[in-house]
Amino acid sequence: MPILQAGRNCWRIEKADRVAFLIDGEAYFAALRRALLDARQLVHILAWDIYSELALVRSTVDDSAPVTLKALLNHIARTRRVRITILNWDFVMLYGMEREWLPVYKLDWDTHRRIRFYLDDKHPLGASRHQKLVVIDDALAFAGGLDPTRARWDTPAHDPQDARRAEGESRIPAPHHDVQMLVSGDAARALGELARERWRFATGRRPRRIRPARGAAGWPAGLAVDLENVDVAIARTEPAYAGRAEVREVQQLYIDAVRAARRSIYIENQYFTAPRVIDALAARLAEDDGPQVVVVTPKRTSGWLSQVTLDALRARAVRRMQTADRHGRLRVLYPDRPGLGDECIDVHSKVMVVDDRFLRIGSSNLNNRSMGLDGECDLALEAADEETRTIETIAAFRRRLLGEHLGRSAQELAAAERAQGGLIGAIDALCDGERRLRPLPLATTEEIESLLPETELLDPEQPVDPEQLAQQFLHEDERAPASRRIWIWIGVLVLFGLMAAAWRWTPLSRDLDVASLLEAGAGFAELPGAPLLVVGVFVIAGLVAFPVTLLIVFTVLSFGTLTGFAAALAGALASALVGYGLGVLLGRRTVRWLAGGRLNRISRRLAQRGLLAVVLSRVVPIAPYSIVNLVGGASHVSLRDFILGTLIGMTPGIAAVALFTGRVRAMLEDPSWENGLVLALVFAGIALVAYGLVSWLRRRAGGAEPQAPAD
Repeated sequence: MPILQAGRNCWRIEKADRVAFLIDGEAYFAALRRALLDARQLVHILAWDIYSELALVRSTVDDSAPVTLKALLNHIARTRRVRITILNWDFVMLYGMEREWLPVYKLDWDTHRRIRFYLDDKHPLGASRHQKLVVIDDALAFAGGLDPTRARWDTPAHDPQDARRAEGESRIPAPHHDVQMLVSGDAARALGELARERWRFATGRRPRRIRPARGAAGWPAGLAVDLENVDVAIARTEPAYAGRAEVREVQQLYIDAVRAARRSIYIENQYFTAPRVIDALAARLAEDDGPQVVVVTPKRTSGWLSQVTLDALRARAVRRMQTADRHGRLRVLYPDRPGLGDECIDVHSKVMVVDDRFLRIGSSNLNNRSMGLDGECDLALEAADEETRTIETIAAFRRRLLGEHLGRSAQELAAAERAQGGLIGAIDALCDGERRLRPLPLATTEEIESLLPETELLDPEQPVDPEQLAQQFLHEDERAPASRRIWIWIGVLVLFGLMAAAWRWTPLSRDLDVASLLEAGAGFAELPGAPLLVVGVFVIAGLVAFPVTLLIVFTVLSFGTLTGFAAALAGALASALVGYGLGVLLGRRTVRWLAGGRLNRISRRLAQRGLLAVVLSRVVPIAPYSIVNLVGGASHVSLRDFILGTLIGMTPGIAAVALFTGRVRAMLEDPSWENGLVLALVFAGIALVAYGLVSWLRRRAGGAEPQAPAD
């Protein structure tokens, strides 16, 4: 039976008049620019990230049209009267420093009126919009792993010193490998429908449709066609949200393709942690006559958070497959070349080739998020037994990829496969040049991997409910009744009111005026070794349970944004480590006597949940900072989990204080009764709105979505 089955592992199967495989950013962005210049009516762009000043080509062009993305879109909107919709994921603060600032201004307010830009936040908590699509006139559609953003442009040479990757900055980003697929005809029209439905769901408005009489963009000039008149499947991941049912076609297609393999499975992917796919691959490796499996992945993923979590989970998955590989049919490799130094080639592609008869290219990573949480879109095609042309084309594409990594031609790969009797033999025989594929070094030991929480905790496949996470610490009967919580909030408001009144009408405002405090802070910052003194103050304050938030605010106000952030983070970590060590020293019995029943139950959850529990204890105020440190040490939480959890949980909050120091200073400089009450109401309002929003989302799950007005 064929692998592709509409309704099971793909949404639709549509005919593509033409297909092209675009390897690396240079090829994709050049083809995208030519296609955009030929647009006649409507362009849809769906992105995980977008950069308005992206240079689509890095060499001289033979026309007068702009080469940067924003200028090019303005050009075709103005001169060709093309309407453009752009959906970009409404990213979390964690990515704020990595992305272009003020995207709404740059791509909506400061662009032609025919360009509509929208930050898409219509997804569950913790999810992202990960589809990477560009649809032009419903006639052409690009899909794959490449976003029109920074650090994506590169050539197949992946030269570490290629300054064209720098995007105008002094630092050259690491080499980046990725793949995009271009289709025309009915397949492109179907992707246009997908894009319009995304726009309608995200914005509440329906974009205008294509008018056949006005014509459509043609195939990009000079771009070679790899296949003609083939069926292309569209596979999606969509989480359940706001009345929409869950879609897991991406995961089912991965599993079905693995089960159908006879000779070989070739995979390129940024991540490698999805348990169900790993299990399917391990089962095939355990068979006596199963397929060869080659996985190409980056030596390490980008970003420290990913490296200490997903890289460790990847090591666990690889060990699982190595255990199953009783016949030596597995290779997990990373591409290497001279001159990289401490960097590595960022393998960002999402490619799978099975028996040279099945090919998929898309946005989905081999992690849990892409299976059920993030929005994804993959394209796939399959050759029937008699379709020799399709089989040869898929094989040639796979050899182009391997040839790039090995510094060889596709012809050399084909000859080596014939001589060595298969894929793995050819790779082993050709790994003797400057460019080569090396065995992936595992980031962790088996002992460390045993301390990691389950994959689903670090790499979730379903939306995360904050209330359910809180229940990892507190049983339902440990939560205060609703009436008591109301009285607590009333007490908080009264306390703030009394503090504001005391400040306004007692000598306190004279003796502790803000100017004096700020002057004292500035004087303290000028003392020799002041940052080290701050760390000591944090440690001492932690021993007496002084509120750590006040120390962070004072530190940032005294030292400024960057130094204050570093000193506050170092102080918070030092205080946490001292509290942890004290907990270890005192032992469980003493902490049990000091903490009481409620914190003893928190202690058990800290010990059981490890890293995630520590992170949540820093984000969710289940107990004072100092008490969590003490209980953490007595709970036998590993020191590694405790340090990582503290850094992950504390860094965003401290960064927020550092970024908004001016606002904090303004609040402190006018401590009137009115401002004090407003501040109290703001804090109370945020908490109540967050609680109400979570409750509302839980009630609304599965409900009908409203009708959208026409645009």
